Amino acid sequence: MHAFSHSTTSTPTAVAVPPSLSLPVIEAAFPRQLHPYWPRLQEKTRTWLLEKRLMPADKVAEYADGLCYTDLMAGYYIGAPDEVLQAIADYSAWFFVWDDRHDRDIVHHRPDAWRRLRFRLHAALGSPEDHLHHEDPLVAGLADSVGRLYSFLSPTWNARFARHFHTVIEAYDREFHNRTNGVVPTVEEYLALRRLTFAHWIWTDLLEPSAGQELPDTVRKHPAYRRAALLSQEFAAWYNDLCSLPKELAGDEVHNLGISLIKHEGLTLEEAVTEVRRRVEECISEFLVAEREALALADELADGTLKGKELSAAVRACVCNMRNWFSTVYWFHHESGRYMVDSWDDRSTPPYVNNEAAGEK
Repeated sequence: MHAFSHSTTSTPTAVAVPPSLSLPVIEAAFPRQLHPYWPRLQEKTRTWLLEKRLMPADKVAEYADGLCYTDLMAGYYIGAPDEVLQAIADYSAWFFVWDDRHDRDIVHHRPDAWRRLRFRLHAALGSPEDHLHHEDPLVAGLADSVGRLYSFLSPTWNARFARHFHTVIEAYDREFHNRTNGVVPTVEEYLALRRLTFAHWIWTDLLEPSAGQELPDTVRKHPAYRRAALLSQEFAAWYNDLCSLPKELAGDEVHNLGISLIKHEGLTLEEAVTEVRRRVEECISEFLVAEREALALADELADGTLKGKELSAAVRACVCNMRNWFSTVYWFHHESGRYMVDSWDDRSTPPYVNNEAAGEK
């Protein structure tokens, strides 16, 4: 089921959320938003996945829209120029395909293939223009999407984005080794790793081109702004853990907050689910406080000058979209085929994954 109908209306379809995953405060206090470009976005990202050979044509036709990748981004970066949202959506779709390749390389014991991909991604991030026609579609796809993202703001923003994503690639490597060796990280180790594998600061960086302005360090690193940004991302990561726990237990995963709680804190599955849910709900209540403080910061920046007015508006736009992340992530988990494990023939093998691209037959 899709997040929104195929018309241009933003009226969501009715979705039954399981009681164990239901968050009434999100449904009541975090209304859904939808970028008006969404219908075109869905169409163009679908075409991009085909052109870049990131998914086979049959899987794109059968699964791409139902995975709701564009719905997720169109519900987050409200107000972004169309070309910015398109680049973000293509990068996001690429990220999901990369995540699936990483998973398949682990499942099918392909450390050499993963190592080659890891080094190639680092290289493509540094010089995307040199990797646009790379033989591996994942490398070429990253080069294409990142090259477009690099065109919106300054070289300083580009360098920051690259620095943040280099650390994400290395975190995926740590996750590869943990899963290969059956290592379940402690709760604290997991939380630190999760902030990187979920790419907290990447999605936060992308708020800036969406708002049309690069934020100075004094704003980005201000406790009020940083706290609101972190809480919005922590909610998304932990709610993802709550929803994907059955899928990840079926797939012999070791990276999930619930799994770390079971392994290292001695909790039962039921107790772990309760604890993850408690943390998710705490994130929401803490964000509501942090949001007010971040908006107050935005007000303070409006100092009567044109520069202050523009900076204030950009910060307000970023904070408003942090709020949108809650609702779009929440509904994504109940509408995307990525989490409909019960409908899969094999609960450990998503039907939309592309094994052949990684050398399998």
